[in-house]
Formats: sequence, structure tokens, C-alpha cells
Amino acid sequence: MADPDAPSPPARPPRERMVRAAMRLIRAQGVSASGMREIVELAEAPRGSLQHYFPGGKQQLVTEALLYSGDIAARRVRRFAEQLPEPTPGSVFAALVGEWRELYRTKGFAEGCPLAAAAVDTAATSPALREAVHRALLAWQDPLRVVLAELGVPEARAGSLAMVMISALEGALILARAHQDLEPLDAVIAELCPLLDSAAPRADSVG
Repeated sequence: MADPDAPSPPARPPRERMVRAAMRLIRAQGVSASGMREIVELAEAPRGSLQHYFPGGKQQLVTEALLYSGDIAARRVRRFAEQLPEPTPGSVFAALVGEWRELYRTKGFAEGCPLAAAAVDTAATSPALREAVHRALLAWQDPLRVVLAELGVPEARAGSLAMVMISALEGALILARAHQDLEPLDAVIAELCPLLDSAAPRADSVG
């Protein structure tokens, strides 16, 4: 499975490599445990580049990594909706969960969602990072809402179901990592997909 969150190759600009490296470390160990030196080393960036690209220090870098994570999640939603042969609300959700399921099946349970990790780690102590998580989650939720509406879910329900989809996925990721087991991911697919599809009885395919 192609992993868009994987560390960037050295051919990418140092700034982008550091943002992606920060995102990867946050996925695995949270914000507090992810040191700036470790991020620079993972990004294979010049040591002096950190202050140059991120004069605001760790908070600026983490903020950009979280917003980048939200952008990736949003692009995945649209990609699945466009690439599935006959997309439905349930099949889009299954595809989102399935990508994580394949990651855990092939590479283990070391990483989770950086947005959940940052929310748990910093929400009570850093208003700036809490706001970054908020913005990133909205950037993910809004395209989900749009896709659900395109697939026939009434506008009145599309926003709340998008929130339910994100909540279910985030919870399943936490349980899967805690239990080192794919069962929570399988459970949310089995239980939530029929509910989502029932919300759009006349859903039309995208594309």
C-alpha cells in the first residue's frame, strides 16, 4: 500500500521533509515526545535549516504538520469517492478504514492518527495546537460531508454522519493499537457501513 504519510525522500525540499517527519513522529509517539532534533534527523535535513524554515520553533512545525495531516485526510476522502466503481457512503468509509487496516496488517500497530495523538497530548495545555487540531479535523470533516451529500445523504444529516465516521475511525484506531488487533477496524466497518448506506437510499455514483 502506498503510504502518503511515509517519510519523504531526500529529493523533496527540506521544509516539506521536516513537516512530514514531524507528522510521522506525532503519529507514533505524540507531540511531547517528538523532539526537534529527532524530527530533523528523520527528515535528513540540514541541522541549521530548522530555525530558517520554522522561526516559530516546535509549535510552528507541529501546527503545520497537523494541518498537513488534515489536508491528506481530505484528499483521501475525495480520492476514494472518485475511484470506487460504485461509491456509497458505506464503501467510502470502508475504504478509509481499510487503508489503516492494511497498514496495520503489513507494518504493525506502531502508528495512529496524528490529530488524535495531538488532541490527547496538547489540547489542555496549548490553545494554539488545539486550534490547529480543530482546523485539521474540520478540513477532513467538510469533504466527507460534501461526499455524503453527493451520494444522496440529506444535507441535514451529512454533517453529523461525517462527524460520526471520523469519531468511529479514531476510536477504532485507538482500540486496534491498544489490543494489537484488527478486530476494532473490522467491527466499525461491519456495523457502521449499513447505517451509512441506509441514510442514502437513492445514492448515485460519483463520477
